[in-house]
Amino acid sequence: MKGLPRVVVAGVSSGVGKTSVTCAIIRIMRRRGLDVSPFKVGPDYIDPAYLGAAAGRDARNLDVWVMGGAGRALEGFARHAQGAGVSVIEGVMGYYDGHSGHSDYASTYHMANITRSPVILVADASRAARSVAATVLGFRSFQKNSRIAGVILNKLGSLKHALTCQDALRGSGIPVLGSICRDASMELEERHLGLYSTVDRAGLEEKIERIADVVEPRLDVRRLLTVAYSAGPVPAAAARPRKTTSAVLRNRQLVAGYKAGAKGGGGPVIAVALDSSFNFYYRDNLDALRREGAQLKFFSPVSDRRPPACDALYIGGGFPEVLAAPLERNQSMKKSIKKAAEDGMPIYAECGGLMYLSRSIASKRRKKHGMVGLFDADIAMTDRPVINYTEGIVSYGTPITGDSDRKFQGHEFHYSRISDPPRGSNLAIFLYDDTCGGIHHGKGIYRGHDGLMVHNTLASYGHIYFDVADFASHFVANGARYGRS
Repeated sequence: MKGLPRVVVAGVSSGVGKTSVTCAIIRIMRRRGLDVSPFKVGPDYIDPAYLGAAAGRDARNLDVWVMGGAGRALEGFARHAQGAGVSVIEGVMGYYDGHSGHSDYASTYHMANITRSPVILVADASRAARSVAATVLGFRSFQKNSRIAGVILNKLGSLKHALTCQDALRGSGIPVLGSICRDASMELEERHLGLYSTVDRAGLEEKIERIADVVEPRLDVRRLLTVAYSAGPVPAAAARPRKTTSAVLRNRQLVAGYKAGAKGGGGPVIAVALDSSFNFYYRDNLDALRREGAQLKFFSPVSDRRPPACDALYIGGGFPEVLAAPLERNQSMKKSIKKAAEDGMPIYAECGGLMYLSRSIASKRRKKHGMVGLFDADIAMTDRPVINYTEGIVSYGTPITGDSDRKFQGHEFHYSRISDPPRGSNLAIFLYDDTCGGIHHGKGIYRGHDGLMVHNTLASYGHIYFDVADFASHFVANGARYGRS
């Protein structure tokens, strides 16, 4: 596939400032009149929000595990890169960091190879000078075809420091495309799940403009664009076309029938929680729901009195512990959601959504805030994160499955646990003990199980990418069934 200029911005490690640098590159390209399509490697929600704000369009995730393979990741990249002036892909962690120490699987390097993209390496030079060259050359030689086409030196202390590092790299064959001095205004604030969500960040546009102002005079934009436009054709996507099963055909007939009987011919309405507490959603998941015929309406569990009139609810991940007090105070919202669940409305909740539907959230200081109380379970915040790729089975009969079990690949990332899983809990997700390639064991809620199920509500710590199976189709169809009942 021709005509897709692109570049990967990778890091020597986490914390080198690659998100700030990538946001600056995207904004600087926009200043030159380019339409930029942003991407983020890995199962991440917050970085894509920053990249999307910088580009003025949604950023998309690229992850071979959660997307169901290299072919589907390549297919997703080609689809969303089509028509853009240039695509910018921010890496994850260090350039070669993937699922394990003996494999590049799911690393930024893996994604650069899948998309055949040139790579710009961001190096933190704050604590080195000539030694930076050894680091960069080591990255280039670690793999036979590293794809590294240039380096950006970040967090330099002075002009003299920059010149020393540049001299060390002279003659290496790796051009220095940027030398950026340390500047506090470039820092993006962090909290325990990573960078702050952009939903509640006043002045985000000014922040990105400021970062771009700092970086632009220190970046060789012409050479950077030359690298991006030097990328060859994107290989043809190798994903097998997903078979349209008889269950999906029945679902679509059901949704079509709903539309035929609906005022104005609209599809079933799925209300999506979106505010400062709940904003972790794959944009591809929302697209999949619309593709299957759903209308999406967004609401705030913090500030709205109740969800909009709807046929199903989707409560994603986020930071309910940060705004636990206003969530607790919003009694009308909590009562509305609990009643909808008890009435049998399909509700799907992930991570932060699970926490919100529990009985309470306790801070690390043990102060409890009352939540919806749908599940007889309490959430305790912890100091150590649970970070895993997961794989398993979602049982039949949930809001996102039909009359058969569905296999999934996903991930979890949280700083909380359920103190005491309610007795007699129906745990609808079974996690495999181990996954391929040395990926970490899935933790879930309790002894290799996840997915609390009550009434027609499924809530789990795991995040699922809908397009690996027919989850969106079943969720929309279940909403249509509820709406017609």
